[in-house]
Amino acid sequence: MIDGTTRRAWAYLSRVAEPPNPWLAQLVSAVGAVEAADRIRRRDRALDEHLERSTHARHEIDCAEADLDILDRVGGRLITLEDDEYPSLAFTGFRQVKAKDKKPQAHPPLVLWTVGPASMIDVSERSAALVGTRAASAYGEYVAGDLAVGLVERDVAVVSGGAYGIDGAAHRATLAADGVTVAVLACGIDVPYPSGHSALLHRISRSGLVVSEYPPGTRPTRRQFLSRNRLVAALGRATVVVEAGVRSGAANTAAWADALGRTVGAVPGPITSASSVGCHALIDGDAKVITRAADIVELIGRMGEFAPELERPVSELDALSAAELAVYEALPRRGSRTVDEIAVAAGLPVSDVLGPLTMLDVRGLVTQVDGCWKLAKR
Repeated sequence: MIDGTTRRAWAYLSRVAEPPNPWLAQLVSAVGAVEAADRIRRRDRALDEHLERSTHARHEIDCAEADLDILDRVGGRLITLEDDEYPSLAFTGFRQVKAKDKKPQAHPPLVLWTVGPASMIDVSERSAALVGTRAASAYGEYVAGDLAVGLVERDVAVVSGGAYGIDGAAHRATLAADGVTVAVLACGIDVPYPSGHSALLHRISRSGLVVSEYPPGTRPTRRQFLSRNRLVAALGRATVVVEAGVRSGAANTAAWADALGRTVGAVPGPITSASSVGCHALIDGDAKVITRAADIVELIGRMGEFAPELERPVSELDALSAAELAVYEALPRRGSRTVDEIAVAAGLPVSDVLGPLTMLDVRGLVTQVDGCWKLAKR
């Protein structure tokens, strides 16, 4: 747990220069956050020329206390390079980008403002980014939701950008399936953008993670969206473009994923759809064709982890009685049902459902939540 002075220094540094700023990162690495903040405030003559210029406009703006108050009010965390939760492994790909492509934004974040119970480390170890156009078609939103639910069933976190269209469909489906989803923002964590997703972002922060490189109050700009895309790509073990035009934010995210050494996938769509032109262009390149969640799991999972549905062992289900199997199969793959609803789906009297439910609970196959029953996570 960092002390108050160090925490305020990190918050100040988060705002004093537009991220990512490699010269600021170098100074912090050399002298620490507190000393770096002090040198920038007093305009130390030894400051690197690039750093002096990039912090000149904001060095007198110290909102650290107010920014941290906002973070504390929403129950958030400030994750810095010094924290155990900082996903260093996920960001190692930036080194090869700097060496090969010389991209100006090819640097890991110095500070991450986060809200939500999910761990950055856990999320980044088993995750996939689902991205796409804001002007999604019904086909695109359906596919995004279907892929998200399939990933949840295989304990994969879903990363996206919180935008309208494909992003929103992926986030909503993940939440509906009781999975973990991460929204990476191009604005402050207290800025509901887009405004129509205010409630959605709040729901994500209660069970997953809302992440931003920018301090509270920051409004989004085009430059920040492009910077945000690199973090979406870095936090996903693979990036899948569901629908996108040729020149789009999703295509930019895919380019970052490729530069970071991550696998890129794309969902084919109708040849008449402008929303699928970008996906087809990616497939013409090196992108993998994605038609189901299992395709993504094969890209990010451990060797030999995935087996086709028909080859999966079913010994646990073979051991169930006819009534237990009927009750088990009456439960939806996502969501929950009341006892009465289970009885209707199973075609059994309510009195004949309670016993099998109890036995399924003992076996660890189902669980009860708020008076309803659902399949247990496997």
